[in-house]
Amino acid sequence: LNTTVAPLFFAEQFLQISTSLPSRFISGLGEHLTPLVLDTAWTRVTLWNRDMAPTPQVNLYGSHPFYLVMEDDGSAHGVFLLNSNAMDVLLQPSPALTWRTTGGILDFYIFLGPDPKSVVRQYLDVVGFPFMPPYWGLGFHLCRWGYSSTDITRQVVANMTAARFPLDVQWNDLDYADAKRDFTFNKKSFRDFPEMVQDFHRRGLRYIMIVDPGISSSGAPGTYKPYDEGLRRGVFIRNSTGQPLVGKVWPGPTVFPDFTNPETHEWWHDMVKDFHDQVPFDGMWIDMNEPANFVEGSQDGCPTNSLEQPPYVPGVFGGRLRAGTICASSQQYLSSHYNLHSLYGLTEAIASHDSCITPSQVGCGVLGASQGSLALQSPDAPHAPSAEVLLFNLFGVPLVGADICGFAGDTTEELCVRWTQLGAFYPFMRNHNDHGTRPQEPYAFSRAAQAAMRSALRLRYSLLPFLYTLFHRAHSAGETVARPLFLEFPKDPNTWALDRQLLWGGGLLITPVLEPGETKVSGYFPAGTWYSLAGDSTIHSKGQWILLPAPLDTINVHVRAGHILPLQEPAFSTTESRQKGMALVVALTPDGFARGDLFWDDGESWQTFERGDYTEILFLATPGAVLSQLLRASAHLDGVLLEAVTVLAGPCWVLALLSPWGSRTPPLAPSQLVLSVLTLPSPPQVLRVPVSLPMWEQFVITWS
Repeated sequence: LNTTVAPLFFAEQFLQISTSLPSRFISGLGEHLTPLVLDTAWTRVTLWNRDMAPTPQVNLYGSHPFYLVMEDDGSAHGVFLLNSNAMDVLLQPSPALTWRTTGGILDFYIFLGPDPKSVVRQYLDVVGFPFMPPYWGLGFHLCRWGYSSTDITRQVVANMTAARFPLDVQWNDLDYADAKRDFTFNKKSFRDFPEMVQDFHRRGLRYIMIVDPGISSSGAPGTYKPYDEGLRRGVFIRNSTGQPLVGKVWPGPTVFPDFTNPETHEWWHDMVKDFHDQVPFDGMWIDMNEPANFVEGSQDGCPTNSLEQPPYVPGVFGGRLRAGTICASSQQYLSSHYNLHSLYGLTEAIASHDSCITPSQVGCGVLGASQGSLALQSPDAPHAPSAEVLLFNLFGVPLVGADICGFAGDTTEELCVRWTQLGAFYPFMRNHNDHGTRPQEPYAFSRAAQAAMRSALRLRYSLLPFLYTLFHRAHSAGETVARPLFLEFPKDPNTWALDRQLLWGGGLLITPVLEPGETKVSGYFPAGTWYSLAGDSTIHSKGQWILLPAPLDTINVHVRAGHILPLQEPAFSTTESRQKGMALVVALTPDGFARGDLFWDDGESWQTFERGDYTEILFLATPGAVLSQLLRASAHLDGVLLEAVTVLAGPCWVLALLSPWGSRTPPLAPSQLVLSVLTLPSPPQVLRVPVSLPMWEQFVITWS
């Protein structure tokens, strides 16, 4: 950092400060449609929340004024500007960076690392660690704008079941609402809405519907409780005359709750509870909370003042702060919207969370996910969301994914297969598309395409114990879930700009196909030993690119030597899969070591880690043995058996099982195996051991 490269400006509505950068490898400053590494060739990055389809060089849904920059020796540092005003960040090729903001103060946090993983953890120490999602939130979600009745929604679920696809959460877009108004449902097309949700629950499924912040204001007094009550309790954002500001969203004339007002939290809780008492939904999809507005500012326009026409306007799409949203000068409980605009979605998420997790236990949930969408016209369609998934993990939002198969336009069969394979490794996996477009549910394609997508979904479900454990590490220790390679290998400059591959944690490398018509894919493998998850190949890399076979039914997944992954037999929902047998994949280093862990609770209760109501197991492999150690015990794993152990080793190993303990009790009181010696091919060496061991007890398995 060197802020002497340019003058400091500090005026009433214009603040500017510049710094040099140690390298051109800078990442962050979301949310934009960008690669993982930003372009420092005179690029302007604008932060001011805006609801619009992802477009290059345009401010999008969220604002994250945080960047991480690599240094020549693999060290890194990060900078966070705690400022919610509209701003530009100008990147220059020297390399250097200039912050320009339209208000607030220059409240900087500098994170010294020294490695990039530490920078992210230090940033999360400031903004907060991610929440722990429910286990079912990691299953497959299915949605569409255009499921226009309960009959159609039920049929979608029936079709998924008939085609033998896993499904955990069925969603509805605004189709369910009466005249598109919040906290209502259409009494004709969704006449049996509560019964439908109850039926889903009986089948082990969950249900989520969309809820927008805008409240319809056009009904006669006494006809729409959310508006009548909100008006009485004074919860709406006000215009310059002190009256509720009226914009226009889906239901027509609309007012906007002020979520910085404590009274609004109480009102929102009451509205959520009233609706949940009618329809026992499991989560709310809170959308349009930039906030989006279909008229510029308000139906009555905006006044002429310094907040609407500031001396400096950042490069916002539309050229004015009120474009696509409400008047900057409108008044909220804490300040003007000029100062609070980019916090609107966050404050709604807080209010919604508080409405669901209260002493009265409404019983719903807010997943806290970020879901990007992308038009399909681009031949590189799945690539951009891959970078976004990695960036959001740096921002501390690990539960993130794009609309699988794309939202806008018609998908193709090949694109949907490849996107489903990639989407199986989004932390948050949802297929969603626009009304009037080609159906893209997994069952809507050919048998071969269905088989490929079914395989990808089964692979995801088998990995859910590992994924859930990664989320626990994010929640408890500020780690990332979907991880860019440079975070794990900062001293390898070849990894710094890679965003066409991703890691799950530090141990699983995913190399998807991102172009049409390809049956091979080139992937970078950092130095070390990597085993294919299927156990059919081993890569001993010195830090090099490898060309991998990738027919349409295949996504390449490799386990890094030194890691142990907990797996579970997949099923058609997590309600079923959580009762199935587990397995371990043990990927040995050349000297025979590996480690891994498992976090397990009831999968849905709030703050189980904080209350100590969970099981945590450490798995260790040493030359000739793998063992489990219970770090914390609970009843949640009771009845779940370890049914298989797969040991992956290099060609120098010959793996075979040793004789059992017999009647003697070893130090950890393990269960032990009685199996004959196995002869194995080379390379790789794979030892597959069928077992039947209680997961809630410690065990040792040995081999020669």
